[in-house]
Amino acid sequence: MSADPQRFGRVAVLMGGWSAEREVSLQSGAAVTTALRAGGVDAVAVDLRRESVLEQLSTGEFDRCFLIVHGTGGEDGTLQAMLDLLDLPYTGSGVLGSALGMDKRRCKLVWQALGLPVVPGEVLAADSDFDAVAQRLGLPLFVKPSQEGSSVGVAKVKRVEDLSTAYAAAAACHGEVLVEPAMEGGDYTVAVLGDQALPAIRIVPATEFYDYEAKYNRDDTRYLCPCGLAEGTEQAMRVLALQAFTAVGGEGWGRVDFLLDAEGAPHVAEVNTVPGMTSHSLVPMAARELGMDMTQLVVRILEQTLPNGVRDDA
Repeated sequence: MSADPQRFGRVAVLMGGWSAEREVSLQSGAAVTTALRAGGVDAVAVDLRRESVLEQLSTGEFDRCFLIVHGTGGEDGTLQAMLDLLDLPYTGSGVLGSALGMDKRRCKLVWQALGLPVVPGEVLAADSDFDAVAQRLGLPLFVKPSQEGSSVGVAKVKRVEDLSTAYAAAAACHGEVLVEPAMEGGDYTVAVLGDQALPAIRIVPATEFYDYEAKYNRDDTRYLCPCGLAEGTEQAMRVLALQAFTAVGGEGWGRVDFLLDAEGAPHVAEVNTVPGMTSHSLVPMAARELGMDMTQLVVRILEQTLPNGVRDDA
């Protein structure tokens, strides 16, 4: 915990935005604002609106920003570029890491080039031979937009005849459409805080898969931390999380998601450079396992915006 919260000056907690994840961002922003204020920080909630975002940020009344805008516009480098132009320090990844981290397909290309184990898959198009895709990858399959978060537009497909409907739903979102084989060894996530990988969490949804409802609206999703893996396996996953996060330009804090195959080997699924901070969110859970409460966590993240913090451009 910072000994002098006043050294942060006035902090804008940027939330809301205009993506499909707006409501989640507002919940995250409210939790972050409350926690920062509990730590003595002069935090102001700022609900960003597309039509007035530059006016909201260029008032000169803020010394730094806690960025908690999820999805398009806030997590893809757009907002980061605006803040760089305004010379306002902010939490999390810069333009490159944010833009790349938001693009699931290009993250995969980077990880594959480095030899990291990645969830397999391919790009799906309207003219794809869906029968051939199902034969190559096997059923069930996950169809997802490449540039959305919070499982927006994601569908689990068990029959090849349902692929076209799933593709159309995903194509209505941002980016290319990816199709991946379902890996049934379990869902895991590892939060990254500075240069530290936090304890892994196993996610056990009561629904068919870890969809939007399971993430934010249901109380029957189980989160296991300790995650139940052998110590060596979890440590290897945490090392892999740092490698994957750094490889795509991630900075400050984030989260790397994994799927385990039938043999229990972890594969990198995706990276999240602005993770959720709601009551159901995973980064605060992992931090609690290390004895860090919400206020300690958000202050630790905010400290990275100071000249001696993790970011070297703040």
